[in-house]
Amino acid sequence: MLESARIRTLWELVERRAAASPDAVMLYEADGRAVTFGQARDRALRAAAGFRELGIGSGTRVAWQLPTRVSTVLASLALARLGAVQIPVLHLHREREVGAVLADSAAEFLLVPGVWRGFDYAAMAGRAAPAGTRTVDLDTATELPDGDPAGLPDFRPEERGGDGRTSWIYYTSGTTAAPKGVRHTDASLIAGGAGLAAALEMSAADIGSIAFPYAHIAGPDYVIAMLIGGFPAVVLETFAPGAAADAYARLGVTMAGGSTAFYQAFLDESRRRDGDAKLIPSLRVLSGGGAPLPPELYFAVRRELRCAVLHGYGMTECPMITMGSPHDSDEQLARTAGRPVPGAEVRIAAPDGRALPAGETGEVTLRGPVVCQGYTDPALTAAAFDADGWFHTGDLGFLRADGHLVLTGRLKDIIIRKGENISAQEIEDLLHGHPAVAEAAVIGLPDRERGERVCAVVTLADPDGPALTLQDLTGHLRRAGLMTQKLPEQLEIAAVLPRGGPLGKVRKDVLRERYAGEPAAGWREFTSGS
Repeated sequence: MLESARIRTLWELVERRAAASPDAVMLYEADGRAVTFGQARDRALRAAAGFRELGIGSGTRVAWQLPTRVSTVLASLALARLGAVQIPVLHLHREREVGAVLADSAAEFLLVPGVWRGFDYAAMAGRAAPAGTRTVDLDTATELPDGDPAGLPDFRPEERGGDGRTSWIYYTSGTTAAPKGVRHTDASLIAGGAGLAAALEMSAADIGSIAFPYAHIAGPDYVIAMLIGGFPAVVLETFAPGAAADAYARLGVTMAGGSTAFYQAFLDESRRRDGDAKLIPSLRVLSGGGAPLPPELYFAVRRELRCAVLHGYGMTECPMITMGSPHDSDEQLARTAGRPVPGAEVRIAAPDGRALPAGETGEVTLRGPVVCQGYTDPALTAAAFDADGWFHTGDLGFLRADGHLVLTGRLKDIIIRKGENISAQEIEDLLHGHPAVAEAAVIGLPDRERGERVCAVVTLADPDGPALTLQDLTGHLRRAGLMTQKLPEQLEIAAVLPRGGPLGKVRKDVLRERYAGEPAAGWREFTSGS
């Protein structure tokens, strides 16, 4: 395992790993084609030279909206070599979100995959990109700019984010309708990846997997863990449980996962097959985060998939906070989010800012090298960090006597669907633009497959008017530019919305209780593919 404490930039880590194990495999395609650590460095250098010919250099702001591919990983490494400021954009985002990200970040370039899975990203970029943002169409799975590395300037860490300058801007909806730009350095992402590597204890004998969106902050987090530990990963462009299980079994994957939704998907796939055969014979660990892990799901996976489940807690602002360990008991793994990883200091704060002792519930606050620099909006940074430098997550929980963190709820009004944060306010604002809607409240409800599903509870402007259907509602939201992942999956019509408190706020806790059962049959037909 590489010692990462003194490594400040991602490219230094690439060079160290390529020197230590140049012939070891770093990345596998689903069909078994492999790229070694040495080849990854060399291909990234050629791509960096090609990007430089396009005008990209140190400090250039480059947004990229690319699928989870080997070429995407290499493109990101190439941009790290140049010292560009990277702005990853989830492939699920559409014109509304992409336009907001490009405007806020002042991106100079946008890399897109052309037409992918039937959607024309290049055409959307033409509509969404502000004047001055140049679109580069990487329209095949393997195409990268190709240049002569001999023309690259010398690598100087202090000019490539090693001096504490922002190297990454990630966007998260959080609790606001507008996306928030989260500023990270290479060093903060390396701290997160090192924390993950330490918790999971992966070695060169293991084979991991990347089947989640690489534009998520977990993408470089995981690759950094690979570079530190020297282990490879299978990269899947799209996740389909059956195909993923077959590829993992064929290639000998020992660690898979991504989020609670992945655990459930593999469990369902195993149940569809012969229950007596292990779905992925080589699998020893499922790992992930991004959404709560119900204890009953933990024990079902342990029993039926016959592997360990190491779940953790992180967020865009701090990619690795706590993580389960191979040395933890079933009780600790099933009922906590694990212990804080190296680089993440966790404190539970009372409303008045006092640190609370073990067992007392308060807001989870964070400090340490793994925490972001702040937001692109200085006002958001000032609101999130207190005078002592603690970052306030908005999540509620308590630390146990054994050092494990238990999360109990959220101050933020967000819905966590398949590990992604969805702003209820953004959807509510758009719903209020529907002529049939008088009032709207959007809530997250427990869902076996997604962690939470999005439910819209509305009152009607004309109760005696035409019936409002889920299809009507989702059509309105699509036309307003909302991406598919945020569309409500359940619609409930209420006579009035329950309210309480001195300001007459909508009681969403009451709504969650009222509608927590299974939704009406047929709801999936309007949200397929989300």
